[in-house]
Amino acid sequence: MVGTTLTQIRTHIESLASDDGAYELVCGRTGERPVPVDGLRFEDRSTGEAAARAARQYRSALRRYDPNVPYYDLIVSEHDDVPGFGGASATADGWATAGATPGLPEPPSGFDLGTDADGGPECDNGGERSERVEFCHRVAAAVFEALVDAGHRAVETAVMDAYFDLAETMSSADDLCLRLLESMATALHVHLTSAEQADVLERAASNITSRPDSAGALGATLAEMERLDLVGSYTCSPWRPGPDASTRSAELTLEGYALSAREGRLPVLPVVLDLYRRAESWKPVSLHVTPAEEGWHATLSVSSKSNAVGLASVPVHERAAD
Repeated sequence: MVGTTLTQIRTHIESLASDDGAYELVCGRTGERPVPVDGLRFEDRSTGEAAARAARQYRSALRRYDPNVPYYDLIVSEHDDVPGFGGASATADGWATAGATPGLPEPPSGFDLGTDADGGPECDNGGERSERVEFCHRVAAAVFEALVDAGHRAVETAVMDAYFDLAETMSSADDLCLRLLESMATALHVHLTSAEQADVLERAASNITSRPDSAGALGATLAEMERLDLVGSYTCSPWRPGPDASTRSAELTLEGYALSAREGRLPVLPVVLDLYRRAESWKPVSLHVTPAEEGWHATLSVSSKSNAVGLASVPVHERAAD
C-alpha cells in the first residue's frame, strides 16, 4: 500500500533529523525545501545524503497517487544560520549520492533507495504558482497518510477515484491540485463523522512541519493563504471572548478563494489544516460561512478545552437580509 510506505519513509527520515543539525535538504535549482524534508535539519552531510535518498523515494511513491507531483533535485546544504556559508549554494560534494552510509539506521525493508528514485524532469521554477501546487500536494500527502494511519480505506478509495477522473480531463497541474483538495474535503465530509474528521485533521497536521502555538496563528494562516494565492485578499477581526474563557471567535472575509463550493458546502480543508498546525491548543469548533460580494464571510470559533470539530468542508448559509 503506497500510503503505508509514505508513512514508513517519513518516519525513517524524521529518525535521521536533528533539532540543532547544521545541514538541510534543498532543491539545487530553486532553493525550495519540499515535503517531506521541509523544516528538517541533519547532523552531518552523510546523514543528509541518507535522508535525501529516502526523500526521493517518498516523492516517487507519492507520484503513484499524483503524476503531477513536482520533481526536485535535492542537495545537502549547510543551513543559512551557519556562519560563513551561503545557505543553499551548496558545493558539488553536497549532491546526495546513492549507496549505504556506515553507521546510519537502515530504512524499512522493501525500500528502493536508488540513485534516481525521484528522477525525472527538472524541478519547476514557476514562482508563486509552483509554491501553491507544492502546498496543495503537501496537504494532500499529509491527509493521505492520516487516512491510512486511521484505517479509513473507503475514504482513501473515494478520493483516489475522484482524482483519477479529474486527471483524465484536466491538463493544468495547478487546477488539478485544487480540485483534488475539493474532492478530498468532500470525501471526508461524506464518509467520516465529525469526530473522525477532526482526528484525521489532527493526524495530518502532525505530518506537516509544525509551528509554535501562537496568539497570531489565525493571521499567520490567512497571510500564508494569500501568499500562496489560495486567497486573493482577506480581513480578520481581533478575537472576541466567547461565553467563557476557553472559547473565542473572529470575523473573516475571504476574497478570491481558490476552492469552489460544492453541493451547498465550501471546502476549507487547506485553511483549517494550516490553522491546526499553527495553534495546537486552540481547536476549531465552528465555522459559519455566508456568501459575500467578492467571496465569503466567515465566523470562526475556537476552543482551548472542547474537542475539535471536523471542518474539512462547511455548509454555506444564506446571507441575512439587509
